[in-house]
Amino acid sequence: MAWFLLITAGLLEIGWAIGMKYTYGFTRLWPTVATFATMTVSFGLLSLALKTIPMGTAYAVWTGIGAAGTAVFGMLVLGEPREVARIFCLVMIVAGTVGLKLFSGKVS
Repeated sequence: MAWFLLITAGLLEIGWAIGMKYTYGFTRLWPTVATFATMTVSFGLLSLALKTIPMGTAYAVWTGIGAAGTAVFGMLVLGEPREVARIFCLVMIVAGTVGLKLFSGKVS
């Protein structure tokens, strides 16, 4: 269950990172409200996952999901560069995240 919470928190991190772009510096009300709501739930789920999963592993997985997911969104939706080197780096982030899960010693 802790891993489900952590993965959900990571997916929500993608949401709030993307949401920040649409707040235009927190000057648009509803995107700002949605972004802060998503942040709150993401942090809350991360904190629940930390009850079971080691802190370093949980934080790295959470940020890895957020960083990779946000970068992929940027490439697919916002037209950001899709260079081979960028994609390779994203694959490395995902591989590191999976590795941390596999070698965390926790099976929750």
